[in-house]
Amino acid sequence: MDLSDARWRKSSRSGSDGGHCVEVATNLPGVVAVRDSKDRGGPALVFSPHEWHAFIGDLKTSHNAP
Repeated sequence: MDLSDARWRKSSRSGSDGGHCVEVATNLPGVVAVRDSKDRGGPALVFSPHEWHAFIGDLKTSHNAP
């Protein structure tokens, strides 16, 4: 998949110490791409918008669980 037009943004949850850095691109038609900001030339995961929203919803649910 060609991600050359992706506009990447760094997650607000990424650490300031250089670790746990995730970038997300939501500007591509029909997909959401995710990559490690420390390896920008490396692989990216690609999700459908539905899969991405389900993933984020699960993260929020598990983060708020006791």
